[in-house]
Amino acid sequence: MEMEKIIAQIENQKTLPNLNLSIKSKTEAFTHKLFYTLFDKQTPVKDNLMELGMDFEVLAKLVCWEPGSPCQDIWSEYLQMLPGILEKLNLDAQAIAKSDPAANSVEEVYLSYPGFYAIATYRLSHELYKFGLPLVPRLMTECAHSTTGTDINPGATIGNSFFIDHATGVVIGETAVIEDNVKIYQGVTLGALTVNRTLRNIKRHPTIKSNVTIYANATILGGETIIGENSVIGGNVWLTKSVPENSMVSHTPQISIKNAIDK
Repeated sequence: MEMEKIIAQIENQKTLPNLNLSIKSKTEAFTHKLFYTLFDKQTPVKDNLMELGMDFEVLAKLVCWEPGSPCQDIWSEYLQMLPGILEKLNLDAQAIAKSDPAANSVEEVYLSYPGFYAIATYRLSHELYKFGLPLVPRLMTECAHSTTGTDINPGATIGNSFFIDHATGVVIGETAVIEDNVKIYQGVTLGALTVNRTLRNIKRHPTIKSNVTIYANATILGGETIIGENSVIGGNVWLTKSVPENSMVSHTPQISIKNAIDK
């Protein structure tokens, strides 16, 4: 009798009819298959694209429960975008290989760099986000987030030849704009000044212009904050105001060193 009461109490609280956890696992499988299709030399492109089309149809039926939501008809348009997305991703990989002295080959970037995987997943999800497809783009980037520690919202706008070095702890918000040839390091946050539901359709994350480098653990906040071209933002910097082009911004802590043993 006690067990029946517990079951009833649990079932009574499961009130969201569309909360289907298989959406998450199916999206993760879809993302991995898409990655292999685009990059793995041994993966047959034609066969995988056909499988991906069927997988997407299943996903679309699961997430498009609201009337008027875009569904499986998105796939044919998205398919046409894949060559262009792949071209951008190859530019990202080349930028990483050229910028990082620790990279021994472009193949190493594709296989082992968490920053590249996070960027790739972002670019693949971003186009689906622009279609207005519910849930799937966010779950795709969360797949990369859980794997790499890098959280890029699929709504962010990112230009060509993007490089995230080391990747762990990077956060890029939904309305952030990043132009071409930008390099950021671990722990960087491009965030909002405040968290308020009324700001949902307002730009609340910063704009990073071309050729900017942002070093580890820097935090840049605010939708009106613009980092000018060719600027360098040093480690641990906290910014809530714009910076003109060609700037060097640094944080200088006060360090005191004492001898462990007094003489």
